[in-house]
Amino acid sequence: MSMFCYQCQEAAHGTGCEIKGVCGKTPTTAALQDALVHAARGVSIYATAARAHGEVSPKTAEWLRVALFTTITNANFDDQAIFERVVEGLSLRAELQDRCERMETVVPLSHTDAATFGAASVEEMVSVAARLGVKRTENEDVRSLRELLVYGLKGLAAYLHHAAELGAFDAEVEAFLERALAATVDDSLDGAALTGLVLEAGQKAVTAMALLDGANTGRFGNPEITKVKIGVGNRPGILVSGHDLVDLEQLLEQSKDAGIDIYTHSEMLPAHSYPGLKKYAHLYGNYGNAWWQQNKEFESFRGPVLFTTNCIVPPPKTASYADKVYTTGAAGFPGFRHVVKRADGTKDFSEIIALAKTCQAPLEIEQGEILGGFAHDQILKLAGPVVDAVKSGAVKKFVVMAGCDGRQKERSYYTDYASELPSDAVILTAGCAKYRYNKLSLGDIGGIPRVLDAGQCNDSYSLAVTALKLKEVFGLSDINDLPIEYNIAWYEQKAVIVLLALLHLGVKNIRLGPTLPAFLSPGVAQVLVSTFGIKGINSVGEDMASSFGAPESAVDEVEAQA
Repeated sequence: MSMFCYQCQEAAHGTGCEIKGVCGKTPTTAALQDALVHAARGVSIYATAARAHGEVSPKTAEWLRVALFTTITNANFDDQAIFERVVEGLSLRAELQDRCERMETVVPLSHTDAATFGAASVEEMVSVAARLGVKRTENEDVRSLRELLVYGLKGLAAYLHHAAELGAFDAEVEAFLERALAATVDDSLDGAALTGLVLEAGQKAVTAMALLDGANTGRFGNPEITKVKIGVGNRPGILVSGHDLVDLEQLLEQSKDAGIDIYTHSEMLPAHSYPGLKKYAHLYGNYGNAWWQQNKEFESFRGPVLFTTNCIVPPPKTASYADKVYTTGAAGFPGFRHVVKRADGTKDFSEIIALAKTCQAPLEIEQGEILGGFAHDQILKLAGPVVDAVKSGAVKKFVVMAGCDGRQKERSYYTDYASELPSDAVILTAGCAKYRYNKLSLGDIGGIPRVLDAGQCNDSYSLAVTALKLKEVFGLSDINDLPIEYNIAWYEQKAVIVLLALLHLGVKNIRLGPTLPAFLSPGVAQVLVSTFGIKGINSVGEDMASSFGAPESAVDEVEAQA
């Protein structure tokens, strides 16, 4: 069987994976994920109709969040688990359909295959899914806009899921998620209508990011400037990857007297900056680098690994660590043990803790410390020195280098770009893209570190808050008048929703790389270029000259207005 997927930056040949996913997913997995997304559309059709009559279902909202999160790149490779999630969705769709019929509600899209398809087995579902995937939409521009919207909604669902785990919800954003998903099978919508929904997704993204930010800081406190150890101790450990801070908190609480250490990996690094998490003495440090290096780093760690969300790389057949990996939440991989949520909302990590006690301590792969904790609350506390540094000319420009890391050699561009930045430029970052430069010796400017790390990709909201605050401080009317360049690296769908959020905030001239998304048709790409000035990357030298070699830079404008 064949497949087609182009939702991530590493789409084969820059066009799409058709034999096997570069991420490692098989055609069967791809088909089941297509079916899950289509089931989510069907659920959304009836949920939207029910909402019009005041019928709101928390059960529906939860299933949609997890279902879409399950299909994010590198999140779940477990065919049986994905199939069971589809079956849950079809059952939920039937419940909503019955509810609409009892209310005698007209359901406009009830005739579409999203509202009617079904299958009784994995094999039958795979066969049915052949007509449910990306290429079901023939018009190239309509397909591009639909997929751009769907991928943004996947990222939005991930942020809503994290917020929900902390007890934070937004009914308006959840209603939009349902309405927008249903719209992707509405053949009456033209390009203008779909473009409007894409831009509205950016607006809802800002709301969701603020919701998650408030939930995180409400539970764990505002991040503080923190030096994080990257060496190892002499006790066995558990390595925690992914993004879910609630999972980490529960693991820390359950293991605090177990005689083991807890280490963060990749996107979990920012956990060390939260007072509510750093209070645990056995949260030892960060082990390793970005997600894609895990196969080598998990071997040397020697203890069990917990994936709380996406960023799983299928282990090689020779991997000695594969029987020590656990997943939870939307994540999954065949052979990995899965920790489920109990009725009271907690999870039992006793098995992984017991396994850790039998393991050797991690092998040391590096030494030293890295600095983090520069979320918006901390940055605003530094606002005085930062503004003074800009006005004095000590800081000429900020460069937002947020987003994702990945395997492609071309991503060395970001290390080189950071290394060659003028000494009066400061990097603002969030997400795993930082691993390309957060261990470089870039120094500081009058005590201001030249790499200000706001946290996870989930924390990109902090970068927006920082930019908006600087705009206010300098009395500017346009965010684009700030001395800020945007050089964003992307990989998966959470980066897509962050991009849409930046566009909603009015940010223009974003440089996006290492390649532009394969799902952007030439027509849609041209709209983004002409409307927002989005551009790809070139050589480091060319981009450096473009950003810093202009005779009249943005900082001159700021200084003039200040």
